[in-house]
Amino acid sequence: MEKRHNRGVFLLLKIKEKFMSEIRFSSKAHEQFYYQMLEKCGKSDSYYRSFFYCVGISEDTRNHVDRMFDFKERLIKPEALHEGWQTGGTERLTRLAFNLWNGYVEEKEENMSTPYELFDCGYAPYFYEAIRMKYPEYCRELPQTNRKENSHER
Repeated sequence: MEKRHNRGVFLLLKIKEKFMSEIRFSSKAHEQFYYQMLEKCGKSDSYYRSFFYCVGISEDTRNHVDRMFDFKERLIKPEALHEGWQTGGTERLTRLAFNLWNGYVEEKEENMSTPYELFDCGYAPYFYEAIRMKYPEYCRELPQTNRKENSHER
């Protein structure tokens, strides 16, 4: 058991070294939750990072992570979208987390998973972080360009 724990600590340190300076957390509790969940799963790929980052944004979703994710089967639980603890904001957060996990969009509620709907809440600045975690190869800094070069004036 000690060996597995040491491996988990090493994994977390490696992740922190690589991403810590870049990740913006909503709170210290968010940050702690994120690393605890990655250690609990023993995984740190883009699926797990983006999912648990999203779920950790809100205290409500942190408190209900077991209602949203089956740790044994490593599957999302879509029925969590309709549980009584959900608010408008946490529902948006859950929809984004589920979509980043496996592309999930609720049947007959597809319009609720559009950026127009999802980003219409106070969690939106953190949603960008989750997307960046899921797609690090595409979410990079763009090089600065000369304004005159990009001018479309004649």
